[in-house]
Amino acid sequence: MMFTTLPQDIKDFMQWDWEQIEPYTDNLIQRELSAETIDGWLTDWSQLASLILESFYRLQIRTTTHTNDEGGQALFISYSENIMPKARGFEQKMKENLLASGLEPDDFAIPLRKMRMASEIYRDENLPLQTEIERLNTEYDRILGAWTVEWEGEELTLTPMRAKLMEPDRSIRERAWRLLSTRVERDREDIDVLWVQLMDLRLQIAHNAGFNDYRSFRWKDLSRFDYTPDDCKSFHAAIEEVVVPAASRMSERRKARLGVEKLRVWDDFWRGYRPDVQGRPPLKPFNSTHELNETIERIFSRVDPAFGRYYHIMRDEGLLDLDSRKHKSGGAYMEEFPASKRPYIFSNVVGTHNDVITQLHEGGHAFHYFEAAHWPYHYQSMLEHMPMEFVEVGSMALELLAAPYLTIDQGGFYTEEEAARALIEHLEGILSFWPYMAVVDAFQHWVYENPEAARDTNLCDETWVMLHSRYFPHLDWSGIENTLRIFWRQQGHILQSPFYYVEYGLAQSAAVQVWANALQDQAGAVRAYRQALSLGNTASLQDLYKAAGAKFAFDADTLKQAVELIEQTLAELDGLN
Repeated sequence: MMFTTLPQDIKDFMQWDWEQIEPYTDNLIQRELSAETIDGWLTDWSQLASLILESFYRLQIRTTTHTNDEGGQALFISYSENIMPKARGFEQKMKENLLASGLEPDDFAIPLRKMRMASEIYRDENLPLQTEIERLNTEYDRILGAWTVEWEGEELTLTPMRAKLMEPDRSIRERAWRLLSTRVERDREDIDVLWVQLMDLRLQIAHNAGFNDYRSFRWKDLSRFDYTPDDCKSFHAAIEEVVVPAASRMSERRKARLGVEKLRVWDDFWRGYRPDVQGRPPLKPFNSTHELNETIERIFSRVDPAFGRYYHIMRDEGLLDLDSRKHKSGGAYMEEFPASKRPYIFSNVVGTHNDVITQLHEGGHAFHYFEAAHWPYHYQSMLEHMPMEFVEVGSMALELLAAPYLTIDQGGFYTEEEAARALIEHLEGILSFWPYMAVVDAFQHWVYENPEAARDTNLCDETWVMLHSRYFPHLDWSGIENTLRIFWRQQGHILQSPFYYVEYGLAQSAAVQVWANALQDQAGAVRAYRQALSLGNTASLQDLYKAAGAKFAFDADTLKQAVELIEQTLAELDGLN
């Protein structure tokens, strides 16, 4: 049986209430399963689940693109409260029926393993708690979306203000940092209230599921079959052993070239907003979003013609929201629209090289979705169901695979000198990112190992400062300590996606390995990368890394190889810059 009476237009389905959806869920739950009926059952389940999920994602996106839209917020909250708990209950019954049947569809071993884990921790009483978490996450987005700073008579949002940290004039950078910190400070109390509420809800969810601590629950919730919390701590130690000294060497060179006695945060901010050591103005790769899209599409086409076609589809179909504006959440993300079989990219473009990297990154996620879309069932094709440790390889590897095509003669943005400068910035950013990843991940381990202490945000501040000092020993915070103490409140993953950050560090290691392969054989590395993406959710994490030509590892030796390649390349590029 096929659900031919379901709306074909997602906008029509978004108007449905649960009473209209329920006959379809009941039909699926009541069907008998056999080898002959399993394909139709999975197909119909995928169709219905995709409509529900895409409706939810579209409403959620509206809360980030227009944080001041009270009507949009209300629609999202209504869907979260009235549809999603019932939809999650339906999903659980479907998983239980499939597992009870003993049937194992082709290429479905990985989804089945994840379903068994999800069934183990599922509890009906956690559904309203999850809904409340979604409401609080939306409130956090609303707070950040309202962050603006008065700058020389102009009201600037967070992203263009951070771009001021790239200005050659050190006094401008310092003023920008202090103004940003002052703006965060204004909402400190409100964020702290959310923090405690979110922690309490998560601890209750874990308790309801039979766990003594949230981390043990979350590990299963994230389907982390391949590593443990202790592996993460080993990774932190490897970063401290291998990367921190390399990042400190890099910072010593930066300090000497900037001609300063001490490096301050406005001299060496890791998030793609560093000032140029030669005092040059920031790279200005494009003047409009249209120019960004035209050029980035050419670059994607040079990496692989299929990627250019995918991006062109997204442009044609209005699946990009890139401009920075007031009442829009900060940051960037890719979301999947599973019923429409399309990805969507959200970012905040202000005309910097960081925007280029962001678009390459989110493009990697989008192309991953396109490459996996051939699988028939949503548990095979959706990034949401894949190991996030590999999903981030799809994005980070593309940042580096695109590097040969950034020059104008290759269809890109830059002269040879500018491209060398851009790659230097990117590689230096990688060296700085691993320590920051360790800070964020170690902070979250401390929080959920010490939940009572972590309810005191002053103790959170102290822990954040301690970790930052450990992994960034070269930065001087004297006299501005409070701007560091409050900084963790800006890192959305900490509040909204606990323990989701180590994935970036692991994926960055794999991405550098893919890049190393590309330096020897660009075409072969891209083929392996695409093949790995096309596997969707049908291979183990270890096998996905192997298919891409990388090793899944936490050890110092693997990191050392990556760091040595980066430092060697930086030395070679220095003469071109």
